[in-house]
Amino acid sequence: MRLPVLLSGLLFICACKDNTRYSPELVQYETTYEPARFTDTARLSKIRQYLPVIDSLYRQHAKDNHFPAISFGIVVDGELIYTNSYGYTDLAKKIPASSSSMFRIASMSKSFTAMAILKLRDEGRFSLDDPAYYYVRELKDLKYPTADAPPITIRHLLSHGAGFPEDNPWGDRQLADSDRDLMEFIGKQISFSNPPGIAFEYSNLGFALLGKIITEVSGMPYQQYIKENIWKPLGMVNAEWEYANVPADKLAHGYRWLNNQWNEEALLHDVPDGSWGAMGSMITSIDEFAKYMALHLSAWPPSNVKETGPVKRSSVREMHHPWRWNGFNAAFTYPDGRSCPVTSAYCYGLGWMKDCEGKTYISHSGGLPGFGSQWRIMPDYGIGVVAFANRTYSPFGTVNLRVLDTLIRLAGLQPRQLPPSAILEQRRNELMKILPDWTNAEKSEIFAENFFPDYPIDSLRKEARLLFAKAGKIIDVKPVKPENQLRGTFIIHGEKADIEVYFTLSPERPALIQEYHIREMPPSKH
Repeated sequence: MRLPVLLSGLLFICACKDNTRYSPELVQYETTYEPARFTDTARLSKIRQYLPVIDSLYRQHAKDNHFPAISFGIVVDGELIYTNSYGYTDLAKKIPASSSSMFRIASMSKSFTAMAILKLRDEGRFSLDDPAYYYVRELKDLKYPTADAPPITIRHLLSHGAGFPEDNPWGDRQLADSDRDLMEFIGKQISFSNPPGIAFEYSNLGFALLGKIITEVSGMPYQQYIKENIWKPLGMVNAEWEYANVPADKLAHGYRWLNNQWNEEALLHDVPDGSWGAMGSMITSIDEFAKYMALHLSAWPPSNVKETGPVKRSSVREMHHPWRWNGFNAAFTYPDGRSCPVTSAYCYGLGWMKDCEGKTYISHSGGLPGFGSQWRIMPDYGIGVVAFANRTYSPFGTVNLRVLDTLIRLAGLQPRQLPPSAILEQRRNELMKILPDWTNAEKSEIFAENFFPDYPIDSLRKEARLLFAKAGKIIDVKPVKPENQLRGTFIIHGEKADIEVYFTLSPERPALIQEYHIREMPPSKH
């Protein structure tokens, strides 16, 4: 239950818990919906063929960047299909790295914090647009940079939009601070770089506050909540927050290369009464983190299959949504040298990037004194990579991107393809019965009310007859290539030319044709 909030002398009761709003049993759905699917049945074997190439890329990257140890894994369709490790997690004892070695993953922890927030939201415990001071009272007395600044919300914190300044590497040194330290820090006021809600700026402080909110709302330390509600259901039984709880022979020690020698970095404790660890304290292995990656990949595509994860698939997809835009790079080049502009955004505890070829990447890096890591997935392709190293701020963004791009190019991978819906195929067949003469089209009852006012029948008939004459004898009509359930194109193959028909359907039920275009295409091989 929410605590009353006193504003301007009036008592406001925050919205009560309402689980019924989030109950999946209340959702009605189409049993005939067909999700996007892979059409290449040999894709996994093609990927396996090039795993030695991928291994060499990571091995060379570790050598070039002077990592004491590297551990990495490839996940395809929810399975960890390959992993390898090089070097030592403990240089003094010469303990070799393995896929079960436990590395501190730093800011890769943030998505677990975000997932916990969404799980609590799904339970009706709060709204993402609630002011954060409902749950962290000390935030009520913040002095904002402008008089018109909105109060910081939970959504602002999730998307790095609270107006706090970028705080790397200052935030890295706060892991062992208690909640009392955090509240005293807030009480002394926070320096803002922007008013809340107008810009992206990466903030470890913001995720520490999310950890505090999880603790306050769940009634247990955020570490315990995430362990019981996310790690355990996924089978991540060895994951930890506090390094002292990790077996000595499994714990990766962190190092910094300085003055031509390795210097071991002091590991920071994750205190049980502190929230800073929510931004970067988690310790795990490649073997276990792959289970978390599988959860994220399983959220795509949307489907009618039974929910089996610790959070709803729709909430995982919500984590992948680009909520706060943060960049556009018109000069971006892939590791193979080809130019391809990209745009980027921050989601909830995750980063988002889309390139000029339409490929979408979801990722997050981690960096702390002694450690560097990154995971990157491509939901449309069902693949992902993760890599850890025990050198301060070990870089992985470029090599992980190169690995995925290499797999796609060498194995000829294609994204899932959406099959045409029954209504799209039906409307295609009905269109073919009236083309090219549009005979009785106005009485066919397949067109929305706007159609003929927008597309005069005489013009439609003239255009179609001309194109069919150019095409000559019709050889066949291809299935609809859908953009979604209610929009798509299909090709009419003729002896002399091809014709492309584009149409989109209305939101009424049954859906009717509201827009239509037809054009000549270069002849293709039949």
